[in-house]
Amino acid sequence: MQDVLLLGGGKIGRMIAKNLAESGDYRVRVGDVDEAALQRLDKHVDCHTVLLNAASSSELQAAMQGCQIVVSALSYSFNPLVAKTALAAGLSYFDLTEDVETTRSVRGFAERAVPGQIFMPQCGLAPGFVSILAHHLTQGFDKLDSVRLRVGALPKFPSNAIKYNLTWSTDGLINEYCNSCDAIHEHQRIAALPLDGLEHFSLDGVRYEAFNTSGGLGTLCETLEGKVRELNYRTIRYVGHRDYMAFLLHDLRLSERRDVLKDILEHAVPITFQDVVVVFCTVTGWRNGRLVQMSDARKVYHETIDDEPWSAIQLTTAAGICAAIDLFSTGRLPTQGFVRQEEIVFDDFVRNRFGRQYQSGIPAQASQEMKT
Repeated sequence: MQDVLLLGGGKIGRMIAKNLAESGDYRVRVGDVDEAALQRLDKHVDCHTVLLNAASSSELQAAMQGCQIVVSALSYSFNPLVAKTALAAGLSYFDLTEDVETTRSVRGFAERAVPGQIFMPQCGLAPGFVSILAHHLTQGFDKLDSVRLRVGALPKFPSNAIKYNLTWSTDGLINEYCNSCDAIHEHQRIAALPLDGLEHFSLDGVRYEAFNTSGGLGTLCETLEGKVRELNYRTIRYVGHRDYMAFLLHDLRLSERRDVLKDILEHAVPITFQDVVVVFCTVTGWRNGRLVQMSDARKVYHETIDDEPWSAIQLTTAAGICAAIDLFSTGRLPTQGFVRQEEIVFDDFVRNRFGRQYQSGIPAQASQEMKT
């Protein structure tokens, strides 16, 4: 049995703690600055809780004692210090970050990892599962042409003008909408603008839009550079959402006042646990001299587990990081240094007890219009 320190007992952290603790193979210690969050965990999950400030190196060091793995379900800004402390303490490190600079920082620490110690950021949904799926779809092609990743966590019952509810970190959401986006265009690696690249498509008769957001590709640009003509990631929303966000971020210039935007969103846009995660990946390339397209489209819905509602974004994000931890613990991942999501074998992931959450996703019928 391995001892895991989980930092962050919020929406995603609670699901991670429940998964790992109930598996019977992990002793889970949860650290958070929010005492109410820890008290809630104490009532519902068999874990040990500790009140700590993740901005304090000394408190992190104390909490890591006796653990082999640290998992960060914190806002991305805390992760460099957590990774640095994990390196010194000899713990393997996992996080959910979509922030590009944070991942670069974590990678720097990974260069000094000792045998048996890995650093694996970006273990959630996007980046995370979508990277594993897209890389899997690229296998078997003689030559690649394009790889397109589309992911969205959407309210099942949209009821406001922006057709959106908060389902996870507001900081992460704003970060994705404001920062530059990695992509490959005409064989060249580029930095694309967020909210650009607007397109429309349908799944199961529902119309969606998708547009550039930051971080979703993880390390795929590096992995596929020189091998593909086009590679891009876009976030899925209901039609019309992008224009409202462009008004807020560009016309009102709230991209320059992110604290104000966060306050507006968190006081005006309700949280929902009734959501759906949509994943749509398409790869084109040549096989046996013919241009071929392979796609995977699926939807994962919210569930009630043990009389408690859990959102689809909680279920899928926690499944991603718990599966990565499980695969590492059972010897199915590299054993030292920085590990990319696409190093996970897709079949290993979806057969894993946690990764099977994505198998519950309902295959969707796609009709792609690609109006850009």
